[in-house]
Parts: sequence; structure tokens; C-alpha cells
Amino acid sequence: MQALKLYNSLSRKKELFEPINPGHVGMYVCGPTVYNNVHLGNLRTFLTFDVLYRYLLHVGYKVRYVRNITDVGHLVGDGDEGEDKIGKMAKLEKLEPMEVVQRYTNDFHDVLRQFNFLPPSIEPSATGHLVEQIEAVQDLIGKGLAYESNGSVYFDINKYNEGGHRYGKLSGRILEDLLNETRALDGQAEKRNPLDFAIWKKAAPEHIMQWNSPWGKGFPGWHLECTCMSVKYLGNQFDIHGGGMDLKFPHHECEIAQGVGLTGEDPVKYWMHSNMLTVNGQKMSKSLGNSFLPKELISGSHPLLEQAYSP
Repeated sequence: MQALKLYNSLSRKKELFEPINPGHVGMYVCGPTVYNNVHLGNLRTFLTFDVLYRYLLHVGYKVRYVRNITDVGHLVGDGDEGEDKIGKMAKLEKLEPMEVVQRYTNDFHDVLRQFNFLPPSIEPSATGHLVEQIEAVQDLIGKGLAYESNGSVYFDINKYNEGGHRYGKLSGRILEDLLNETRALDGQAEKRNPLDFAIWKKAAPEHIMQWNSPWGKGFPGWHLECTCMSVKYLGNQFDIHGGGMDLKFPHHECEIAQGVGLTGEDPVKYWMHSNMLTVNGQKMSKSLGNSFLPKELISGSHPLLEQAYSP
């Protein structure tokens, strides 16, 4: 095998890539939340890891590449409060939530095919792994690392840190600083610590997507799904976990805490994060009005584009 160096977000340096099992690579990449069309900024992340996947195959590794579909549990604003992104879109479009999921999953696949991406080895969905997520919540409660409060279940960060771990090691965040940043939000009174994050949320009656659980009707926390699916298909420890830089905190930080809590082992050897796509030096975002869809790039129909570009 050729020597390969990767920049590891956890150690903040380039490291020689040495897989856990020689000749084999386990790679997990956080996939889309399928509530809207995939835009070019999203595409950059998947392109980054498509190139890495191709290179690993090219130099002779046997790769299991897992990229999930988030179809429940990702709330607007990425926090523990608010509406589910898919549920909100379902109400706006007057559709069944799974119609929204199917429509935008199809769009995601169509775009990736157009750009000649290789499909992953496994593409699991959050709703397809509710049993595993409920079992993980029970396991974390049993280990004293999570607690039920008013029908929701939260991960106990203080208990985790008391066990010799450090929440914040991936992002470099310091707990005291995070506490100072934390705003007074609805639902904070349910938590022992404002930084504790939801692994199961109680559903309000108007919440469309909800399931029975030992704690009442609810839905899984956004961070938990990736932990459960990566462990199921790649084991307690695997080689590479990828995603956009915007997922480093809190999503990936919470994944580390959950993984360590469930298995006693650090889940990932190499954390890799792709940077944000920029337009004229500014981050591409819908709020700045400088984002465009892949089809607009290909057709040249966006006002910021002077010509069309072939995929």
C-alpha cells in the first residue's frame, strides 16, 4: 500500500494513515437531512469523501463506506428544541413526512449520479434503526450516563467527564466557555446541566413524527442515529469519520461522547472535516442569497453565474 497522510481533526495534525485492520478501511460520512434539495455546499462535502473513497480503492484497500440518510430527529437550528426539519417541510407542503423524505432522497441520488459519485457500500436511514437507538438510550441510562426527564432522555456530560473523559476534545471547546454561551432556552429546566444533549425527545401532540418508547411517545436525538448506525456497520472502533466542518460541534462531539459511553472505546481513529464552499470569498448560504442548486450550475440559470458548467 502507498503511504497516505490524513489531516486528523482530533489531533490537529497530519498523520500517517494506518487502518485498524490492515488492508481494510471502515469509513462513515454524515449524509443529508432530506428535507430540501441538496445544494452545492452540501455537494462539496460528499465530493471530498468520494475522492478519498476512490483513492483508498485505487491503492488497494477493501473499503466499507457508510453514508446515512437523516430522515428524523434533526431539529431546526440543530439544537434540542423546535420543529423537526422534515416535519416542518411536510406541514408546509401538506405531505406525509415520508413523501418529503422520498422526494429529497431521490433528488440527492439524482444529483450525485449526475456528478458521477460512487454510491456508498451501505446507506442506512435513521428511521430504519429506531430499535438500535432505543436500545442505546436504555444502555446509556443503565450505565448512569443518561437520565430521563419529563419524557425526554439527556446525556449527562458531567458524569461523562467524571469518568476521565473530556467533552469538547474534538472541537477544542471548553465547558466553562460553552456554559457562558448557552442561552436560556425552552426545555433547559429539564436538564441537570444546560449542555446535556437529548438522545430521546418527548414529542408534543402536534409533532408528526413520533414513536412509542419506554419513556412515552417521542423521537430519537439527531446525534444518536450516527453513533448507532456507525457501530452497527463498522464496529465499536473504525478508521475514518467524515463530514462538513459545521458538524464538528455539537454533532461529532456528541457522537464521541455517546460512542465512548456505549462501548468504552473512542469510536474513530481519524476525524476528517471538509471546509465550507465559498462564493466570492463568502460562505455559501441561503440567508446571504449566494447559494445555488447543482441544476442552476449546470443550466447557468442563476444570476451570479455568467455561463453554464458541465457536471
